[in-house]
Amino acid sequence: MDIPYLDLQAQYQSIKSEIDSAIQNVVNSSAFILGPAVSEFETAFAQYCQAKYCVGVNSGSNALLLALKALDVCSGDEVITAANTFFATAAAIVHAGARPVLVDVNPGSRNLDPELISLALSRKTRVIVPVHLYGRMADMDRIMQIAENYNIAVLEDSAQAHGAQYQGRLSGSIGKAAAFSFYPAKNLGAFGEAGAATTNDPSIAKRIRILRDHGAERKYYHDLIGYNACMEGIQGAVLKVKLKYLDQCNQARNRVAGWYDELLKDVPVILPARDEVFRQVFHLYVIETAKRDQLQHYLSEHGVPTLIHYPVPLHLQKAFDFLGYRVGDFPVAEKLSREILSLPIYPELSQQQVVYICEKIRAFFNGR
Repeated sequence: MDIPYLDLQAQYQSIKSEIDSAIQNVVNSSAFILGPAVSEFETAFAQYCQAKYCVGVNSGSNALLLALKALDVCSGDEVITAANTFFATAAAIVHAGARPVLVDVNPGSRNLDPELISLALSRKTRVIVPVHLYGRMADMDRIMQIAENYNIAVLEDSAQAHGAQYQGRLSGSIGKAAAFSFYPAKNLGAFGEAGAATTNDPSIAKRIRILRDHGAERKYYHDLIGYNACMEGIQGAVLKVKLKYLDQCNQARNRVAGWYDELLKDVPVILPARDEVFRQVFHLYVIETAKRDQLQHYLSEHGVPTLIHYPVPLHLQKAFDFLGYRVGDFPVAEKLSREILSLPIYPELSQQQVVYICEKIRAFFNGR
């Protein structure tokens, strides 16, 4: 059976006429950088996230960086984040001039463990960056309480959590600010690189808008040393169309996740944790097994593509040697890096394909 790991073409074909028309409108107007399409998307996405403001930028990485800068993070500061996340989370902290302080993750949620945050706090701590990994939000009540107790800002890394909820509150609406990625493979993906920051604070929104455009609030008058980080008009147009279908797509992802849950419930692998207070959006469906590498090879031989998110935890990345962490410092993140495996999941994945994938996983463990 031919099963792609991700099928972006299928999604495009389902809304092709709307996408093509939106792109053509941008071409006709020549508003290629920012412009009406970006403004309209910013308004729609802020409303969707239950936030007052949204600022579109050119990548999720820059959304993180500009949000950190808008929170006055600078040299000498420390920013706490999870050891189990994509490289960009910590890289943005370094680019802002601060030092990433890593914390291990909860083995069930795979997200930042609130119980360990207090051990990482210091007088230099400026911000906590919880990562809503794989489409499941972090334990925001406990994280926000810690932040409030110590007068620390919280910046949500929502790059994998478009539409995810924690106790009815949407990703991007709880912290002082949030950063989203619209990389094409995300639940809400652009036709290239794009990102956004959301916030309920008008001063933070204003500062990010200035920072994204070379530090200028009006053309050629520069109040800050900013960046070239504006969202392109075509990306805004594509995202506005696709936003209308985000909830529908997330529901389809949950349906696929439900099939996996049922078909793998008696197979010796650890499945994603479920909890009623979280509405997950399953950007990824990640299982765990000590036989991960052998299983991945077996599935590949039988036409099932898989990926590993992520094979090296942050503290063991060569680029972060200067932080001084060593093997054994974050045992949960290290164990996950050895055992996690991401199975195909996207709205167009069929039940028949999921059945085939699960049959092959079962066959592997049965020695067939």
